Amino acid sequence: MRIRLPKGEGNALDAVLVNTAGGIACGDRFAVEIEAQSGAKICLATPAAEKVYRSDGPVAELSVSLHAHPGAKVEWLPQETLLFDEARLSRTMDASISENASLTLFEAVVFGREARAECVQNGLFEDRWRIRRGGRLIYADTLRLIGPLSELLSKPGVGNGARVLATMVHGAPDAEARLDFARSHLLSSTGCETAASAWNGLLVVRFCAVSIAALRAAAIPFLIGFRGEPLPRVWLS
Repeated sequence: MRIRLPKGEGNALDAVLVNTAGGIACGDRFAVEIEAQSGAKICLATPAAEKVYRSDGPVAELSVSLHAHPGAKVEWLPQETLLFDEARLSRTMDASISENASLTLFEAVVFGREARAECVQNGLFEDRWRIRRGGRLIYADTLRLIGPLSELLSKPGVGNGARVLATMVHGAPDAEARLDFARSHLLSSTGCETAASAWNGLLVVRFCAVSIAALRAAAIPFLIGFRGEPLPRVWLS
């Protein structure tokens, strides 16, 4: 992996993480650790969708560790993760923030290549998020899908036919107070359901879409409106 620091349009340092391998294969292990010192502002993104190829058994692992010191602002805004049929991925997100730091996370996962009308008939996707503020656990969320992923996602209690899932988590001193503002920026979009809630000093938004185009039609305007500034340039390339 490599990191690039292009000139950004916002008020934070833009960083682009590049996977020079061109994707994630079976058994690969990637680890990313970002630490923002007091008062620092950084926005991290990726140049394109991260492809996770089929596996003949081994599980690929991707772990992200973020640390935000007092007054720091960290935004983790990668583009979508694309799971091929028979992909096997275990992903973990561990974030530690100080009481007055700000953290914004956005992750989207696409099940199957739309251009090929691919159905993920078998695979594994495990997504584990943990956020701590001042050393205390304030957010724990784990999604684990194994087996016939497309079939599982078709169930009303899981995805109701969706093939794209996304989550945004915002942790900041004013996170709960921004709930109404966030809901006002959740634009209705054909093929994408959205919902927002806030508690425990966090604001969480869920997206459930039938296609990546439907997700982007809802998520991009929301992220721009909620953040009050443009997305990293790589999102537009």
